[in-house]
Amino acid sequence: MEEIKEKMTASDSKEKKSKSELREIIEAVVIALVVTVLLRSFIVDIFRIPSPSMVPTIQVEDRVVVTRFSYWFAEPQRGDIIVFKYPLDTKVDYIKRLIGLPNETVEFRDNQLYINGEIVEEDYLPDNVYTSDFGPIVVPENCYFMCGDNRQNSRDSRSWGFVERDLLIGKSQFIYWPIDRIGGI
Repeated sequence: MEEIKEKMTASDSKEKKSKSELREIIEAVVIALVVTVLLRSFIVDIFRIPSPSMVPTIQVEDRVVVTRFSYWFAEPQRGDIIVFKYPLDTKVDYIKRLIGLPNETVEFRDNQLYINGEIVEEDYLPDNVYTSDFGPIVVPENCYFMCGDNRQNSRDSRSWGFVERDLLIGKSQFIYWPIDRIGGI
């Protein structure tokens, strides 16, 4: 009888240990998922670039890290490369360069960007980029004018309009993939 009790106690102990290990694994997985969701929802996210609209700054299939909190404490600045929800289909994310701020007059004339009638140098653009004439147009309050760096091959604010502030996801910080392109944007 003693022998049976010992076997049952040993069996119960193994079963409890097995349940305890399984519980620890489940807890670790749940914690990891919660942390991942919180990080990707509020802190940083990663995006794959599907189109050539930002070439040569960002190539097709590059992966970029975006800080979602970038505009919690500071306003977007001209030249920022921003991921945002496409205004005509908010299920789709776009990446473009911020060109025009709220209440500014944006115009492209003779392959030059004019903001409020003044030429703005776009040093980030390669020499062979051509921007067709557009505007002038006034950016509404709480909106932004976005353009791709590959102006000839970019559908942007010139074709679909402005991006409202609440559609901004975050500021692109750096390319993390492919390895040979790792670096700041």
